[in-house]
Amino acid sequence: MLQVSYIREHQTEVIERLSKRTKEAATLIEAVLKIDETRRGLQAKVDVISSELNVISKQIGELFKTGQAHKANDFKLKTNDLKQTKATLSEELNTAVDSLQALLYKIPNLPNAIVPKGSSEDDNEEIFSAGVIPVLSENAIPHWELAKKYDIIDFDLGNKITGAGFPVYKGKGARLQRALINYFLDKNTAAGYNEIQVPHLVNEASGFGTGQLPDKEGQMYHVGEDDLYLIPTAEVPATNIFRDVLLQESELPKTLTAYTPCFRREAGSYGAHVRGLNRLHQFDKVEILRVEHPSNSYTALDGMVDHIKSILEELKLPYRVLKLCSGDLGFTAALTYDFEVFSTAQGRWLEISSVSNFETYQANRLKLRFKNAEGKSELAHTLNGSSLALPRVLAGILENYQTDQGIHVPKVLIPYTGFKIID
Repeated sequence: MLQVSYIREHQTEVIERLSKRTKEAATLIEAVLKIDETRRGLQAKVDVISSELNVISKQIGELFKTGQAHKANDFKLKTNDLKQTKATLSEELNTAVDSLQALLYKIPNLPNAIVPKGSSEDDNEEIFSAGVIPVLSENAIPHWELAKKYDIIDFDLGNKITGAGFPVYKGKGARLQRALINYFLDKNTAAGYNEIQVPHLVNEASGFGTGQLPDKEGQMYHVGEDDLYLIPTAEVPATNIFRDVLLQESELPKTLTAYTPCFRREAGSYGAHVRGLNRLHQFDKVEILRVEHPSNSYTALDGMVDHIKSILEELKLPYRVLKLCSGDLGFTAALTYDFEVFSTAQGRWLEISSVSNFETYQANRLKLRFKNAEGKSELAHTLNGSSLALPRVLAGILENYQTDQGIHVPKVLIPYTGFKIID
């Protein structure tokens, strides 16, 4: 979340940047400053009374020592009144603090200056594209039909076991899925990311720490009895490793990668654009995450983008990179680049990765700081990205590598699958 001190000191800039995302920017910021002014005023009064009580307490002790018990008891009566006033003010202060916190949770991150202004995905800016879109035979079919033809993914069986959006991978389909996971992890660790395994459920504090709560509460599966949430991405447990942590500057950057299943209760719609693997409630994803010094975070973001480019080039999939506009930017992100693979059989682009810099937004929620060269505590920057989300990568491979003889496996994956073709 945004820092109140920054809002107070840069009010005009904050409103201007936030206006890219919401028409209520000025109203929200004015409300924050009003509550903060009340909070600071109450805090000042509580501090004055606390100081006065400390002075009187010492005076009472001296009076008792010098045999002036009567006068000391008069002072004790005064402290009772002060304590009651302090209790009342402290209650008002706590209310103001809670109100301020609740309001700050509703305010999204400030877009970076280079984020294009826009209201929807139609306003995203394509900044790069690569790869050759293959020419398929006239018999080419979409991946959900390929899955049935070669018996590698069973959507009906998943629907029987659980419901729509929970496919069952079978035979070479399961092995290709596993191959992709291992390949992504190997690429990430070779690039310097440290592999970890994390829980697939998190507590409420973790959800608030990375910004999934309260913004995306309706999209997360909740285990009511235990008050735990199934993770929508490895970003949540991996980033929360650093919650309430004070790092040394010399420890930066922190770089992690993790494979997890992901669970999302996204409201489904109908049509070819959400068929098959295009939108699932459970899917596999390999994530990369960085905790960076603020001065290096955007260089690190560029490095993450280049890293994902290298993976897609090895897979020989046609792809493009989009800079998201303000209207399509995630709630917690300052800048996001989306990667999309072109599905030739569907004739459309499929999102397969988002790479984001959150600047200090998550770190402020997490209380994630580092001690800088001057010995002062400073908020770190957090970044994360999909490297990669499997369903649409798999869909792109199945559709773009299909031939009349079968589905060829990308050359880089053959050592992982142990086979060259699905037939």
